[in-house]
Amino acid sequence: MATQSAAVHTAEAEKARAREIAALKAGKTAAMANLIDESESELAELFILPGGEAQSEEASIDIVPEQADEFTCASCFMVRHRTQLVREAGGQKFCAECEG
Repeated sequence: MATQSAAVHTAEAEKARAREIAALKAGKTAAMANLIDESESELAELFILPGGEAQSEEASIDIVPEQADEFTCASCFMVRHRTQLVREAGGQKFCAECEG
């Protein structure tokens, strides 16, 4: 009889503990759902990954128009030298890599 009483007491204690843990988790998530730490978001914006570029720096790229001895492939849209021209159909030009 003592064994049954101890088993029932242990099972009830485990159920009560599980209810307490569930209540704590529910309260914690509800309390933290509307909490936004603005200092962390500001810090994240200032953080630069290794090898990354700083946000204040701008890339400088010179764009050169297509030259007379070049064409734009209608398949891959890469600008190629005229020696790469393999096929021209309907005013569209195709390079050796796309046709090969």
